[in-house]
Amino acid sequence: MDIPLRYATLNVVMSIASINLKGIVAATALLVTFSIPCLAQQADSRDEAELLQQLAQSTPDQAIGIDRQLKSLWSLSGSASADLLLERGREALEDGDTKAAIEHLTALTDHAPDFAEGWHVRASAFFGIERFGMAAADLEYALSLNPNNYEAIYGLGLIFEIVGQPDKALQAYERALAIHPHHEEVTNAVNRLKPQVEGSAL
Repeated sequence: MDIPLRYATLNVVMSIASINLKGIVAATALLVTFSIPCLAQQADSRDEAELLQQLAQSTPDQAIGIDRQLKSLWSLSGSASADLLLERGREALEDGDTKAAIEHLTALTDHAPDFAEGWHVRASAFFGIERFGMAAADLEYALSLNPNNYEAIYGLGLIFEIVGQPDKALQAYERALAIHPHHEEVTNAVNRLKPQVEGSAL
């Protein structure tokens, strides 16, 4: 990858004014992986179905808080040791130590194979070093455990786009947008790919 990855928190803002797919890959690896969830504030914050329904019907401003609540909920493993491994994996990624991150996150997926977020974050680590096959496998497993994780669906879409399968990429992006209709990066991806895919179908 020509653009070096610089790991940061969710406060990183993606700007896709000019389309550079490698730049999107780098920025997305940052954005998707390091959303450090804020503690949910609403009484229904542990009800995933209710939050997803609210998200689908939300305004853009409301979606920001609901998105944080969902990510907070999805980051709860129910195990102190698993939570520690997730934290260490994220910290290693923030420090740019992908090897250590993958070691922590592999220990996490071994320890808690039913914890979807462990697979999702490890996929982001693989994605960041362009191990797209391994990233896709982890994303698919994460989605088998949590099919509503729109960030994981978006990640799959990016991989499809990178490997030259725009039809599948657009399907993934539209699936993610159906869950989170105000996701800016997914919206940009749909707007970018839809004319290309529809034009090629003519």
